[in-house]
Amino acid sequence: MSIETAVGLDPSDLGGGQPYPYQRTELVEPDWRRFPGWRDVTDAEWASAQWQRAHCVKNLRQLRELFGDLVDERFYADLERDQAERATMSMLVPPQMMNTMVPTTPIGAAGSLTEALYADPVRRYMLPVFSDRRTDWPSHPHATRDSLHEHDMWAAEGLTHRYPTKVLAELLPTCPQYCGHCTRMDLVGNSTPQIEKLKFDLKPVDRLDAMLDYLRRTPQVRDVVVSGGDVANMPIARLEDFLTRLLEIDNIRDIRLATKALMGLPQHWLQDDVRAGIGRVATLARSRGVSLAIHTHVNHANSVTPLVAQATAAMFEAGVRDVRNQGVILNGVNADPHVLLDLCFRLLDGAQIMPYYFYMCDLIPFSEHWRVSVADAQRLQHQIMGYLPGFATPRIVCDVPFVGKRWVHQVSSYDTERGISYWTKNYRTSIEADDAEALSRVYEYYDPIHTLPEAGQEWWRRHGSLDETSLKAAEMAEASRRTAALQAH
Repeated sequence: MSIETAVGLDPSDLGGGQPYPYQRTELVEPDWRRFPGWRDVTDAEWASAQWQRAHCVKNLRQLRELFGDLVDERFYADLERDQAERATMSMLVPPQMMNTMVPTTPIGAAGSLTEALYADPVRRYMLPVFSDRRTDWPSHPHATRDSLHEHDMWAAEGLTHRYPTKVLAELLPTCPQYCGHCTRMDLVGNSTPQIEKLKFDLKPVDRLDAMLDYLRRTPQVRDVVVSGGDVANMPIARLEDFLTRLLEIDNIRDIRLATKALMGLPQHWLQDDVRAGIGRVATLARSRGVSLAIHTHVNHANSVTPLVAQATAAMFEAGVRDVRNQGVILNGVNADPHVLLDLCFRLLDGAQIMPYYFYMCDLIPFSEHWRVSVADAQRLQHQIMGYLPGFATPRIVCDVPFVGKRWVHQVSSYDTERGISYWTKNYRTSIEADDAEALSRVYEYYDPIHTLPEAGQEWWRRHGSLDETSLKAAEMAEASRRTAALQAH
C-alpha cells in the first residue's frame, strides 16, 4: 500500500513466474451487520439512498456508536487531534464507504479492530488521524489551498477554463463524502479549524446561467466536466435541467459527470428518478451526437463492491457511453504496483469501469504523508504496464500548477536532489492570452521533502521557511549554479 514497501519494484528479481499474478476476484458486499451500530439495519434500509445519507458518520460520537468497544480510545483521540489540528476536510463518510473499511478483519474482543483500522487503506484517506501525518514536513513550503489555481482561471464563478477546448463546471460545493486529500479543499465542504472555506457569491441559478452564457459565447470549448463538489448532491431535476440546456449549445461535444458517489453512495444512482433523469439526458445526448460519460474516483479495490457494479450497470442501461475512474496515488493507500493492478482489474472485470487516470496527490496543506515523488510515480507507471489491455491501462499523471495534466514521463528536467521537476506546455490557459512567454517558460512541481537525499533535505531546512518570493529566488539561484557547473564539465 505504500511506496516504502512496494513489491515488484526490484529489477534484479529474476525469480520464476510473473511479478504480478493475475487472478479474477468476485466482488463481495461486506456484511455491515458486523458493526454493533448497524446490527439491526435491514437490507431495504441499506439499499436506500435516503437511509445512507441520513446515517453518514460526521463526528466522533457517531463513530463510537458504530464501532462500540471494538476500537480503542487511543484511535478516537488520534482522530480528534487530527480534526482539531490538521484536517482540511470535515468528517463525512457514508455507510457504504465506511463498510469497505476492515472488511475481512475478524471481530472479537474489545479493541480487536484497532490495529486493522489504523492500517486500513480506505480509512487512511477518508478518516486520517494525526499519527498518519508527517511531523517533519506536514506541509510542503509551496503548498497552497488552491494548488492548481482553478479560481484564478474562473471564466465565470465556478467555471474553470484552463485547457483550450475544455472547462470544469463546479456546480456546487458539497459532496456525499469528504476525502481527506481533496484538491478543492479551499471551497468544498464545511470549514475546519485549519481552513475557513470560500463561498460562492452568486445564487445557484445565477451561477449556472453565467456558466452557460460563457459557453454560448466561447465556441472553442467542446468538452465540459460537470463537477463540484459531487453532482450526486444536486437534485436530479436540477442536474437534468442544466445538462439539457448544456446540450442545446452546438459546440459542446463531450460531457463528463464527476461523481465519487458512484462508489461511495451507489444507492443514489440506483434510484428510479435518477436513472430516469440520466436516461432522458443520455437519449438527448445521443440524438445530438454528444458523448455522455461518468467519471468516478476509486482509490482501492476494497471499495469496488456488487452495489458499485449495479450502479454502473444502471448508468450503462440509462445510456451513458463510458464510466471511467480517476484515482489518486496515495502513499499508505495504493502506492504499490500490485495494489494498483488489483484495483484496475477489480474495476474492469467486476464493474466495467475503465481505469483512466491516477493523479499524483496535489500540493495542498498537510498532504505530505500521502504524496510520492515523481520518480516513484514513474516507477509505478513502469510496473503496471503490460498487464491490462492498452485501452484500459491508466496513465499516472502530475497535475502541474498552471500547466495541467502531464504524464509523469513527460517531465522536461528533474533536480532529484531538491525534488524539483520542471515541465513545459503547448497551450495557454484562459489567463495567459497575452502572455508571450507562456509556451516557453518552465513550470515547477515539488516532491515531498522526506523522499529526498540528505543534501536535498538540508537545502530545504535552510530555505523552506523563506517567504514565497525569496524561496523562488533561492531556487533559481541554485538552478543557475547547477547549470553552470554542468556546462563547466
